[in-house]
Amino acid sequence: MTRQILFLCVANSARSQMAEGLARALLGNRVEVLSAGSHPTKVNPYAIEAMRELGIDIAGHRSKSVDEIDTSQLDLVVTLCADEVCPVLPGGTRRLHWPIPDPASSDPALSPEELRQRFGSARDQIRARMNVLAALLDLPAGPQAIEFHTSIRVAELPRSTRFYAWLLATWPKEWTHRYATFIREDLHLNFVLLVSDGKPLHNGTLYHLGIDVGDKASVIDVYHRARDFGATLVKPPRTTWKATPRHELWLEDPDGNLIEIYARLTDEELSNMPLDHEPIVLAP
Repeated sequence: MTRQILFLCVANSARSQMAEGLARALLGNRVEVLSAGSHPTKVNPYAIEAMRELGIDIAGHRSKSVDEIDTSQLDLVVTLCADEVCPVLPGGTRRLHWPIPDPASSDPALSPEELRQRFGSARDQIRARMNVLAALLDLPAGPQAIEFHTSIRVAELPRSTRFYAWLLATWPKEWTHRYATFIREDLHLNFVLLVSDGKPLHNGTLYHLGIDVGDKASVIDVYHRARDFGATLVKPPRTTWKATPRHELWLEDPDGNLIEIYARLTDEELSNMPLDHEPIVLAP
């Protein structure tokens, strides 16, 4: 079914109109884009001018009442009101709120150039948010995690342990002079504080995000999902025996941060450990 997205504000004259134009340009035919207002007026000329600077023509748009919209068909409603009271639609439609200050103003002290700057700023804020929305459309299913493991460096272990015990509302499960480990089973979280050693970060350190997916088959499944998704693969799925034996797959996020997808070995799998302890590749 074709997705329908409604951008909603009060007058449907500026922010929601610019959002409609940007969505049509950035989201393409993946969605049907609508905009409306609770008290529609007319499309603001400064909004038309601001969009024209990006090569997007909204001069043919008109302000529409939300009463003209069949809200039963909507998949997403994005409200853009900031200081005003945003319209509220009944039902269980998914909602996002982007509080963008109204660039329009009746203040006579504002010059045309100042108004242009206000509209340009609102347009750019909407465009930045729209780029994120575009990245989230058609998102394939990711790993089914049963635990998240992450570690961070700290300068003073006692101070940081006290802070995170307060923040996570639990004492650490264990600690030494070098680390403290917090477990929150209700959050599927294994969180470790490590005394900073000043060494460079790489995939041999503990400073990364780890996601436990349960078993070997799931690690291999995530590998295929990651390839289809276009994620950067650092190491293919393999079974390692040194340190903590596990099935693992290493990914890299867009900023180079390391992600370890892993599963602990069963007793039967541990019994098949090779004598040379060399890793076993699970998939090419």
